[in-house]
Amino acid sequence: MGIFDKISKSLGLGKEMDIEEYMDALEMENVDVLHQAADFYVKPLALESENDVNVVIDELKARNIILLNITPLSRQPNKLKEIISHLREYVSKINGDIGRIDETRILLTPSKVKIIRRR
Repeated sequence: MGIFDKISKSLGLGKEMDIEEYMDALEMENVDVLHQAADFYVKPLALESENDVNVVIDELKARNIILLNITPLSRQPNKLKEIISHLREYVSKINGDIGRIDETRILLTPSKVKIIRRR
């Protein structure tokens, strides 16, 4: 038994399986078989710079709900206020919603998803 045979055997490869089949099987290992793919996701993101605004907008366009951590920009209140204002305008334009959860996190929703606030 040669070294390639030993490696093939340890990887579960037999003579009947070629490298393409092995690579396809390897890719399937990264698939979460316990959960089905969802139509939309709740995604935690951190607001570290103005460039992250585009990421947030792209996720909202994909109809994902964003849990935005604003801690990285909390030391720059003017910049943070400007970015939040821009996001508020965008969310309003698409008929989404925005709400502050606490001092460090903001919830942003895509179109036709509204946040129920306590009364």
